[in-house]
Amino acid sequence: MAANWAPESWTKHEARQLPDYPDAAALGAATDQLATYPPLVFAGEARNLTADLAKVAEGKAFLLQGGDCAESFAEFHPNNIRDTFRVILQMAVVLTYASKLPVVKVGRMAGQFAKPRSAPTETIDGVELPSYRGDNVNDIAFTPEARHPDPQRMVRAYSQSAATLNLLRAFASGGYANLHQVHRWTHDFMGRSPWAKKYAETADRIGEALDFMAACGINPDTVPQLSATQFYTSHEALLLPYEQALTRQDSLTGDWYDTSAHFLWIGDRTRFEGSAHVEFLRGIGNPIGMKCGPSLEPDALLRMLDTLNPARTPGRITLITRYGHDKIEAGLPPLVRAVQREGHPVVWSCDPMHGNVIKAANGYKTRPFERILAEVRGFFAVHRAEGSFAGGIHAEMTGQNVTECTGGAVDVTEQSLADRYHTHCDPRLNASQSLELAFLLAEMLNLEMEERRKAAA
Repeated sequence: MAANWAPESWTKHEARQLPDYPDAAALGAATDQLATYPPLVFAGEARNLTADLAKVAEGKAFLLQGGDCAESFAEFHPNNIRDTFRVILQMAVVLTYASKLPVVKVGRMAGQFAKPRSAPTETIDGVELPSYRGDNVNDIAFTPEARHPDPQRMVRAYSQSAATLNLLRAFASGGYANLHQVHRWTHDFMGRSPWAKKYAETADRIGEALDFMAACGINPDTVPQLSATQFYTSHEALLLPYEQALTRQDSLTGDWYDTSAHFLWIGDRTRFEGSAHVEFLRGIGNPIGMKCGPSLEPDALLRMLDTLNPARTPGRITLITRYGHDKIEAGLPPLVRAVQREGHPVVWSCDPMHGNVIKAANGYKTRPFERILAEVRGFFAVHRAEGSFAGGIHAEMTGQNVTECTGGAVDVTEQSLADRYHTHCDPRLNASQSLELAFLLAEMLNLEMEERRKAAA
């Protein structure tokens, strides 16, 4: 258990990116209400994820983390949850089949509501209002009433997260994730993508392997892993009053866990010495992530690691790099060398989304797919050169047929962005682009595993 720590100790530190709730009594009533609610996840599940991530840190598994930029109340629908889940399953199958490594599946789901903003207010046509900070804080509509921070939105976010988790658990263990269903995970609208054809070929080979195994007496009845999967949830631990209200002491170990998700991360804007967010995360037993970008110096990273993981527990820390396609090969190596020199056991994961945002000529915020792929290639190149393991991917994506990121095999042009641009915040990969990314990752992992085999021979 962290020394001199309590769920509320963050309140004595500098807190950035938190909304200014004008009604303290209403905030207290909402958090008191949440504190009486059941946990969304359990401490034992969080410990299982830490153990799974420890295997990633050792180079014996791969982390696939993906989902919405920001969940919304308006788009809450079981089909949207299912469609993102099935694309993550497709990506995991491609990665597992290519690399022969187990894939740890973590969704940016069931709690990814709060968003950091570059400024506390925004001005449109001369009207200045508070910035939209995610549906668990205020509404995206640009009116004084909508932008008013409402603590009861946290209660609604809890309810939506609980319903999402319930459905995800049913999908993961109720037969939907059965490997015999591998062909049925493909969306109809992906039929014209060459990557859908390549996925179908992979699915055929998996089906043949399953038929052979069944003939040998190995089937879902004898090996439950064939009919179910382990799926974890995650979000940025940004809205600290919400996170504190869902932090509970584990009856088995006495340690504190944030039961809002299995995995929480801290962003670039709240990662600084003396941060309230760092103080909160250092005391919970969940595995945690930290975004690492161009502003992070090696010595500052090492101090953060000593604060967040003083016991150097494998699987506790995932470093999520976010540089941009043109900066990663220069910026990442000093961090990798510092971490290796000090012997910190970390998972290295690549976020190729946040450093590659541009504004299209027609005003839409987008991410060119070729830049996303270039950052992934750079991430793997750095780790090959440094002798470390490129262990994961962290992508903002959806199972819907959106047009938000340009490029990809089914080419989304700047002109077609307006066709299906649905995101509440940042542009997401659609299902076809996500699958294309998975095949690139599989290629990179194959190369990495081949080089490791040669080195071991």
